[in-house]
Amino acid sequence: MEYRKFGRTGWQISEVGYGMWGMAGWTGSEEQEVNQALDHAIELGCNFFDTAWAYGDGLSEEILNKTIRRHAGKRLYVATKIPPKNRKWPSKPEYNIQDVFPADYIIAYTEKSLKNLGVETIDLQQFHVWEDSWAGLDEWKEAATKLQQQGKVRAWGVSVNRWEPDNCLETLKTGLIDGVQVIYNIFDQAPEDHLLPLCKELNIGVIARVPFDEGTLTGTFTKETTFPANDWRASYFVPENLISSVEHADALKPLLPEGMSMPEMALRFILSNPDIATTIPGMRKLKNVNANMSASDGKGLPEALLQKLKQHRWDRQPTGWSQ
Repeated sequence: MEYRKFGRTGWQISEVGYGMWGMAGWTGSEEQEVNQALDHAIELGCNFFDTAWAYGDGLSEEILNKTIRRHAGKRLYVATKIPPKNRKWPSKPEYNIQDVFPADYIIAYTEKSLKNLGVETIDLQQFHVWEDSWAGLDEWKEAATKLQQQGKVRAWGVSVNRWEPDNCLETLKTGLIDGVQVIYNIFDQAPEDHLLPLCKELNIGVIARVPFDEGTLTGTFTKETTFPANDWRASYFVPENLISSVEHADALKPLLPEGMSMPEMALRFILSNPDIATTIPGMRKLKNVNANMSASDGKGLPEALLQKLKQHRWDRQPTGWSQ
């Protein structure tokens, strides 16, 4: 496992972290499998874990709590997120911050997460949605500063809405944000335009989420792929999106180096960018942990291949189904 500095925090974190969305609410053998996957990731050097209160109403945080206790001798970095009070993902420009992140609510949910995680201090507490128009408002700043002064939060971050990487630039300039989480992958290269240069300038750590484009970049979907009704992807991969996504993914397959899988190429594309501190694929099975962690070996993609992949940038706009 290779490690990178997480911006001005100075933390040395694994460049492949662990995304814990979808790891809550499981029982029996499923929970055992989740725990085995988490433990194995740590054995392979993973030390950065990204969860959120909204992942099972705290259950994912509780799973991470047990993981931390099983590995009490190791320094594991914990990132979680405060859910929007109005429970709407993503935020929209017309939303008032009082309806999404009022100060008392920021404090209350940080306390909830501290309890769920079983820690005295959250390494990275993030706002799960964001609007850059809130950058100049004092209330969230005062709440964030208070929690840091109390030793309950080490660093603050924002998780930027899907396909809106510029919707945080003024917020980053406040000096209160140490990390930004953004969708960045072979298709979603827009963060390179403005966000990544600003983060480099301000020494802010960048977390690349959705490295496989919700599964498209695994190369396993077809135009006939369906999902269970209770699977979030059933509402995301509507025919309009599924067909186009599969076509874009299929166009990448001729570029695959011999012996390399599509997911490996997707991860290596992200890790080839030195401005990314870590990427956080979701992993439920041991085989996925092994595959994803093995991409961190210090070997990026050849420059010629990177330039070809750059041509597959796919700029999209948020829609009703995209969130």
